[in-house]
Amino acid sequence: MNPIEKKKLKAQAHPLNPVVMIGQSGLTPAVLKEINVALDAHELIKVKIRAERDERNVIKEQICTDTHAELVQSIGQVAVIYRKNPKK
Repeated sequence: MNPIEKKKLKAQAHPLNPVVMIGQSGLTPAVLKEINVALDAHELIKVKIRAERDERNVIKEQICTDTHAELVQSIGQVAVIYRKNPKK
């Protein structure tokens, strides 16, 4: 993804609210399934990760790897994730 595309996605994500929240249980298979469903429906989502900084970084990488998505932006506990839906 080039910087121009990333900039457009950041602008589109700005008014969005987090669709999925990851709590004290961490990244479970059920949460990953919800993220996949949300990415299929919306392509661009926000995920709120309630964990320590190092753990948040690991969770973000794991989400992107498991869902074949890209991390657009990460500010504090909120990560913006994008995956192109080939059906749209």
